[in-house]
Amino acid sequence: MPLPYYVSPEQMMKDKAEYARKGIARGRSIVTIEYGEGILLLAENPSSLLHKISEVYDRIAFAGVGKYNEFENLRIAGIRHADVKGYSYSRGDVTARALANAYSQALGNIFTQDIKPFEVEVLVAEVADGNHGSKNEIYHILYDGTIEDEHNYAAMGGQADEIRRFLKEHYREGLSLAEAVQLGVRSLNVTQNKTLTAKDLEVGVLDRTKTRRKFRRVGGESLAQLLGTTS
Repeated sequence: MPLPYYVSPEQMMKDKAEYARKGIARGRSIVTIEYGEGILLLAENPSSLLHKISEVYDRIAFAGVGKYNEFENLRIAGIRHADVKGYSYSRGDVTARALANAYSQALGNIFTQDIKPFEVEVLVAEVADGNHGSKNEIYHILYDGTIEDEHNYAAMGGQADEIRRFLKEHYREGLSLAEAVQLGVRSLNVTQNKTLTAKDLEVGVLDRTKTRRKFRRVGGESLAQLLGTTS
């Protein structure tokens, strides 16, 4: 009688982690940078239809890298979670921290219980409400459910470590939006053999100066002006 196939739990977790990391590394990178009036989210994404950055709730944005259908399912689930909580209680009860915890639990359960882990990393950002003296919050959730509380900047996707090193050397507090966009593009260019232009980018901001809904997309002529590439 043949012995049953056996893999130690340690080896299984190691194999899953390696599989997920390889899938994520193939994804184009996303950077998040705090600037003077909010939070910038900038992704290398030539598609104008498939978004990697989106609004979740009034002051909360989502970004995902890796397998599109997997982080899109997480995005939709996050929007539903926020809407139900905001409707059941109050809009102020919807926070990035609670949403990040929900994503952490979901990804952690998938990683430990399912045969194939999600090949994704996601980020949840909440811009500070200036009326209450709060601070910006940026949460980076890994494929295995680990949460990293980021400050000033964050990077996900292929060669994220190299991008983080560049941002660590060049970031400063109080950047203008134009300076943050240019810094983000420079950090992405570090890993490229070409110079990224406006048509290669997807850009969104959480703008503290806007009323209630803080998220807006930046593109076209506005993005070109921020990049300093207008004629």
